[in-house]
Amino acid sequence: MPTLGLGVYMNEECAEACKVAIQNGYRMIDGARYYENEVQVGVGVGNSGVKREDIFITSKVFHADFTYDGTMAALKDSVANLGSCKRVLAYYDLYLTHSAIGGKDARLAAYRALLDGKASGMIKSVGVSNYSAKHIEEIREAGLEMPVVNQVELHPFCQQKPIVEYCTKNNIIVQAYSPLVRGAFDNPVIQELATKYSKDPAQILVRWSLQRGFVPLPKSSQPERIISNSQVFGWNIEPADMAKLDALDRGKEGAITWNPVDVD
Repeated sequence: MPTLGLGVYMNEECAEACKVAIQNGYRMIDGARYYENEVQVGVGVGNSGVKREDIFITSKVFHADFTYDGTMAALKDSVANLGSCKRVLAYYDLYLTHSAIGGKDARLAAYRALLDGKASGMIKSVGVSNYSAKHIEEIREAGLEMPVVNQVELHPFCQQKPIVEYCTKNNIIVQAYSPLVRGAFDNPVIQELATKYSKDPAQILVRWSLQRGFVPLPKSSQPERIISNSQVFGWNIEPADMAKLDALDRGKEGAITWNPVDVD
């Protein structure tokens, strides 16, 4: 799995954004059925000039489809959407349950459908999003294969420490959505470090995520921002400055999205 991906939520220029990202070194695209742009992801990948097998593509099933049959139908439709661009091999490298909303029985039914989708070759790996430890433990207790990924909101203001600790102990990769805090860059610590390292605030935030061991998924539709958000390698934030960013954590109060990790 690549260490950095392009998120495509609310991206009206999704196909072009994916093409630009891939042509400038990105090798992972993070989508979802809820975003309604799976077809555009396929078009962007197909137009990129890079082989499909060299690109890691993710999608997610929304909780409205959390039955076994509903999830299987959604998965088949996702594969068809991606494959509508005839230049793109129609499979997903990773497919997630988008949240834990819906209750235990519903999310386990959806997860079982994804595992069967993996067995049939439609997807290569299965994961979850917005899950707390208790939701993942349900999977273990059901005797099912554990998820390879848990994708949650993650940035210095919302560090999800209990979830991260659990995932680390259980060898589950943590992907970070909204790593750029939706552009809220006015914090003085972030501004100070951007000046010190001669980087923009977004690069500081992505670099923080990488150094914490997460897989950040910054999103943008602007080519120049897509490119600059990936210029986060070959330099490091010093430990003392990482500590300053770590100290910004406000727990759940720091979330800037729906962050439904505490649902029953």
